[in-house]
Amino acid sequence: MTLEEKKQEIIEDFSLYDEWLDKYEYLIELGKSLEPFPEEKKTEDRLIKGCQSRVWLDAEEKEGKLYFTADSDAIITKGIISLLISVYSGRTREEIAADDFGFVAEIGLKENLSPTRANGLVSMINTIKNLAENGR
Repeated sequence: MTLEEKKQEIIEDFSLYDEWLDKYEYLIELGKSLEPFPEEKKTEDRLIKGCQSRVWLDAEEKEGKLYFTADSDAIITKGIISLLISVYSGRTREEIAADDFGFVAEIGLKENLSPTRANGLVSMINTIKNLAENGR
């Protein structure tokens, strides 16, 4: 699935729900589907700065593509990072760096988060872009 197709799929998934409470439930379910994140990788250098919750993000490059793993100590935040890595994991650095992450605005995520969670979302996006552009 291309990056554009994946983003469109997420937009369609979110459009199935009328209420934000249902969309939060969807995010929580996404977070539960994350692969277990090894305790030994929960290090300071993998923590995303600017998140109120603790969010760890790791990137590994294989065959020219970045693969992300992540975890958070907060359920909605875990869902948000899960959503982002479901879109961007397995993409090239160039694809990620060139993307505008506009689908996040299309689903209305930032506007429907508390200010601290919205800041955390921006930090997650910036960290993913930075890892694509500069590595760790």
